[in-house]
Amino acid sequence: MDPVTHGLIGASAAQSFAEKQKIRALSLVGFVSAILPDLDVLITNASDPLLNLEYHRQFSHAFLFIPAGALIAAGLTWWFVRKELSFKQTYLFSLLGYGTAGLIDTFTSYGVQLLWPFTDERFNWNLISVFDPLFSIGIIIAVGFAFYKRNRLFAWLGLGWIALYLLFGYTQRQKAKDVAFNLAQQRGHQIEQLIVKPTIANELLWSVRYTHDGILYADGVRLLPYTSPIIYKGMSAKLLHWQQEYTSFSGTTMYNDIRRFNTLSNGILITHPDHPGVIGDGRYALLPTSVSPLWGIKADTLQLDQHVEFNTYRDVTPGIRTQFKNMLLGN
Repeated sequence: MDPVTHGLIGASAAQSFAEKQKIRALSLVGFVSAILPDLDVLITNASDPLLNLEYHRQFSHAFLFIPAGALIAAGLTWWFVRKELSFKQTYLFSLLGYGTAGLIDTFTSYGVQLLWPFTDERFNWNLISVFDPLFSIGIIIAVGFAFYKRNRLFAWLGLGWIALYLLFGYTQRQKAKDVAFNLAQQRGHQIEQLIVKPTIANELLWSVRYTHDGILYADGVRLLPYTSPIIYKGMSAKLLHWQQEYTSFSGTTMYNDIRRFNTLSNGILITHPDHPGVIGDGRYALLPTSVSPLWGIKADTLQLDQHVEFNTYRDVTPGIRTQFKNMLLGN
């Protein structure tokens, strides 16, 4: 979830339990507390590009870290609200705001290590895009009125909007899953891994990807309530059997980095069709029908003791924008 929406959700959670005279101060506490976990993006190492990917949505979003994270948030905000709130009150509402961050991120893709350090499993529901303007606008209106009117009723309306929107996302995801199974059945495929998620900034156009017999299939589906789904059949790509291809380099830094990237990509690695030598995360592309990964690593067999190079490939050309718009509009 984008940082602003994170903060607004935290503010809404704090407002919903605030007394009228303290609602504005607690809005600040909730907002700051909710965006604090995403400062994990600052954990970087120039010589090890994968370090940032591993730490993003890791310990800072875990349940176990919430009390410590809330303490940091309270320490940062209390100086600004100390005339209206005690430190105890600031800390309690920081707990509330900070706790929303990891939970709300589970409704997007990529995943959150909620149970770190007990497991490295990333939990994700794939109900909403990391950026959805309609979702955010509803929260902005609710939080804004609650702040201006000093009335927590608007905050509760905002939380209701969040719940309804996520419920809509759940029903959309179930429909998209049905489409995926029907497509696989028509093709005579047995789904081994399934990734169903909304495309960026909307709940109508969904990306449907599955693997069968060592091949990744990518399709798109437009889902509008009370109408039949529109299916956009896409491309396919062979999964990369990296362990076989790079077995002679086992034990090297390069090999270990490919293994790390494989874990981060949930085992769905493909060769980038437009960038020779790049191993991409097959789960993400600019178009739901495409198998051109949004990011990937380049393994250099001449520098086995060096970390791999990580790059993103987000060149949104006019042609891609037109294709996306046409799919979204049902053309």
